[in-house]
Amino acid sequence: MTTRVLPYGPNAALIECAPGAAVQLGQALIGTERFGEVVPAEQSVLVTLPRGMTVEDVRGIIRSLPGELPAAEGRDIEIPVIYSGPDLALVAESTGLGVEQDVALHSGTTYFAAFAGFAPGYVYCTGLPRELWLPRRPSPRTSVPAGSVAIADAYTAVYPASSPGGWHLIGVTDLTLFDLRRPEPALIRPGDRVRFTVRTP
Repeated sequence: MTTRVLPYGPNAALIECAPGAAVQLGQALIGTERFGEVVPAEQSVLVTLPRGMTVEDVRGIIRSLPGELPAAEGRDIEIPVIYSGPDLALVAESTGLGVEQDVALHSGTTYFAAFAGFAPGYVYCTGLPRELWLPRRPSPRTSVPAGSVAIADAYTAVYPASSPGGWHLIGVTDLTLFDLRRPEPALIRPGDRVRFTVRTP
């Protein structure tokens, strides 16, 4: 396992790792019960350090982990989607495949919830078919409705709340992605397997 550990302010460390390894490393570090918070990103894990712990201590903890970490533990999450987003026709034009084929590609894939960011409950899912990879919109929208299913670059995600956003909106779900009243506020968490299913209006 190749990693690099860097100081990140007075009470945290940033652990850089190979693409796709952050969730497994994050779960392994949580299992040590040595850190305040463990936050996986795309190619790094941020850990907050208890009083007295140093960056060198973090390096030692990482060296003590197994050379090959177990696969990430995740759940199967199903997101019903009405594919009627305002950018769906533009996406179909850009891919050259047509709306029906684009919907089949997006809904026919199992995605990996790689990391969370941007907003509470917003999870970047990898596994988007290469045919659907598109750059972000040249001009972000000032307001994207909650539940909007979107794609950009190599990712797909669902907007958990109304917010600005520059991804292509291809559908909408009525599921609540983030609710502080639930024991686990976020519907999707890193490590989960996510499928989008076609729902008729």
